Amino acid sequence: RPWGKFSVIHSGDNYLVKRITVKPGAKFAAQMHLHRAEHWIVVSGTACITKGEEIFTISENESTFIPANTVHTLKNPATIPLELIEIQSGTYLAEDDIIRLEKHSGYLE
Repeated sequence: RPWGKFSVIHSGDNYLVKRITVKPGAKFAAQMHLHRAEHWIVVSGTACITKGEEIFTISENESTFIPANTVHTLKNPATIPLELIEIQSGTYLAEDDIIRLEKHSGYLE
């Protein structure tokens, strides 16, 4: 993945936990999910997040909640990798529950 990597660290009925690493200067494409919500917890680094009309930054030990059906994106504006834990909850947690509103994820211009 051009933006970084993820690994599933735990899953159960209606939830999934991932550890995500976002490369310096990289971003996720704007997207939304129909069947799941996400909680993002920053382990290290800084995340610039767009959630609906809101734009804000969170750092180590801070978190945000992304409800289902909410357009969102994440950028790593720093020069070090961004590490975060993502907790997904919902009735359908497969990777194909992503509606991408941009062509691709990758690096900031």
